[in-house]
Amino acid sequence: MKKRELKIFVDFDGTITQQDVGDSIFSRFGDPKKVNSVIDDLLNDRISSRKCWDLLCSSTPAIKKKELDDFIDNLVIDSTFHSLVTYCKKMNIELIVLSDGFDYYIKRILNRENLMDLKFYANNLSIDENGKLIPQYPYYNPDFPTSANCKRDHILDNSSDDDYTFYIGDGNSDKESAQYCDYIFAKDGLLKFCEKERISFSPFKDFNDVIKKIDFLFSKRKLRKGHQAELKRRSAYLVE
Repeated sequence: MKKRELKIFVDFDGTITQQDVGDSIFSRFGDPKKVNSVIDDLLNDRISSRKCWDLLCSSTPAIKKKELDDFIDNLVIDSTFHSLVTYCKKMNIELIVLSDGFDYYIKRILNRENLMDLKFYANNLSIDENGKLIPQYPYYNPDFPTSANCKRDHILDNSSDDDYTFYIGDGNSDKESAQYCDYIFAKDGLLKFCEKERISFSPFKDFNDVIKKIDFLFSKRKLRKGHQAELKRRSAYLVE
């Protein structure tokens, strides 16, 4: 039998960062009313995540690259995320960032924080010669519309059924994917979703809460596989 490995999958916007970077960019450089309307449609399942990003990018006027970079550079991460990275290295836990946002700002922020060695998956974003934002979705799966970057697929591709998986997230793009992990840490929108759907989770405010909880689980030897997660993963493996 394959040796069990521990994996942590963590959302980026609003989880690693203190605010949703994607939403902040479009609110700053686009029409805030348009942005709020599009995001409301997404959160109420009237449009897919991919459609949301397409609408926001197409409706945003031309942007100067330096202005965008300067704006991104002023957005901060949760300072306790560094503690989680250090903890994972110490405990030999693989840490993978899954974002429904864009690689453009994730790369810039991780580089600033000296965290470029972290593996991450995200949508692609570029700026053309006219200053227009061009999104691309290399990991799109139409069967999972709440995330233009199918986080569920990355979880399955980067872990086996023998592994023990954690998910850390806060929002709409985490709802489907989190259920494929054995243990869920949730806050904000993901927390409300888990409560509504009666999905087992542990609330957290910052990554120190996550570390303390994982240490507790280790000490009590309570790393039991999530039954519903096992069923979902095995069903997915059978289909594929």
